Amino acid sequence: MNKKVKIVTDSTTDLSKEMIEELDITVVPLSVTIDDQSYIDGIDITPDEFIEKLVTSDKIPQSSQPSVGSFAEVYDKLGEDGSEILSIHMTAGMSGTFNSAQTASTMTDSHVEVVDSGFISQALSFQVKEAAKMALEGASIHEIQERIKKVRDNSSLYIMVDTLEYLVKGGRIGRGKALVGSLLKIKPVASLADGVYTPVTKVRTHMQMINFFKKQFQEETAGKTVKSIGISHADALDLAKKVRDNLQQLTDLKDIQIRPTTPIISTHTGPGAIALMYYAE
Repeated sequence: MNKKVKIVTDSTTDLSKEMIEELDITVVPLSVTIDDQSYIDGIDITPDEFIEKLVTSDKIPQSSQPSVGSFAEVYDKLGEDGSEILSIHMTAGMSGTFNSAQTASTMTDSHVEVVDSGFISQALSFQVKEAAKMALEGASIHEIQERIKKVRDNSSLYIMVDTLEYLVKGGRIGRGKALVGSLLKIKPVASLADGVYTPVTKVRTHMQMINFFKKQFQEETAGKTVKSIGISHADALDLAKKVRDNLQQLTDLKDIQIRPTTPIISTHTGPGAIALMYYAE
């Protein structure tokens, strides 16, 4: 008989509290500091409250990955009954969270496997949800790892940033480039290729972005079954709904999740950002 497997992730997963409870997922939160005040992601501050602070603050918010100690504590507790632990995290290309979890896994007596999802937000949650469902059904840790690798390999994420200001603050583009881009009203669209923020195109209007999203979705899901679609936004709910309505014309999948994104991600994108994520097999 397989040992029980428990699923751990971090707070960038953009999962609802109801889903986290229903699937028995343990979330280890990151934290964010803004105006010299630190907040635990998803606990002390809501996405809307954070956006309000973000647009009025002169300082660049700082996000911090969970400490090695906080991961080790969770692993010790979850493994007390002999359960194995699968810890699935945001891409190592954008945070030290995976490395913290990896280090903690060597310091606990529990059996822990740490996975770099290669993604953030709902694209991370595709793997976490699949793993949690399989764990509840009694699958082995090895079976779950094999399955979520397939989910990762068949997932896509595209994000449009509405303002260049926060990419400059985060050091992702230079001021000169941003000045020219802002004058031309350019909105960069990027993918997470191999877990790293990778610019793929530029648009000037939201309609151009929607058309780009539709084109990528059609090309990448052609001949496949669409399993899941998620749209995450930073204070851009109306635009997220517009993206959903346009995608609805291209797929039979009715349940397209719209979620506000975590402050950790909003810090780098600024308000108005939209991310489209999907996986198809």
